[in-house]
Amino acid sequence: MINPSLQRLPMAAPYQPSLLRVLHGASAVLVAIGWITGLLLLGSFDGRWGRLPFTLDGEWIEWHGRVGLLLALVLLLFVPYALTLGAGRLRRFANSLPLLALLLAVGSGLQMESEFLVNHDTTPLPYALHLTAWLLLAVSVPLHLIGAVRRGGWPLAASMLSLQLRTHDGPLHWPGQLLSYVRRGR
Repeated sequence: MINPSLQRLPMAAPYQPSLLRVLHGASAVLVAIGWITGLLLLGSFDGRWGRLPFTLDGEWIEWHGRVGLLLALVLLLFVPYALTLGAGRLRRFANSLPLLALLLAVGSGLQMESEFLVNHDTTPLPYALHLTAWLLLAVSVPLHLIGAVRRGGWPLAASMLSLQLRTHDGPLHWPGQLLSYVRRGR
């Protein structure tokens, strides 16, 4: 017979705050769309590392820019969240590197002019920084995912996709959560 005090109790499933999940999820979706539209632009206009075997008509530069603007708006909320309520998680390299790369990508993207690529001018500094940032993202996002799985397994990774809400963690409670954090003086 097994001693009851030696039996393992089942661990509670990890829970991520809903504000983190919304901001993180919006960032992830926009980054994925940015990668796709950026790949279309790179293969259509730059071509230094190859061309796509097809071309898609459309205003891809405009779409890529719109995604970047939306991402900038999300970052206006996500960065303060990461630096305050998420500061403990941000101390991990696998969490901070993607955020820094994303800030560099959005910042350099906002400095670019669409004429760079239309004129096949791939030399401006903002464009070089933008490509560097997206390369960093291509490396850091998988590291971020691997780090999450190593720390908490698939349950931690899946908790970012959960639609479950705990009591007092809905959108109406977000301002109160932020005020509570500020009042604690952290």
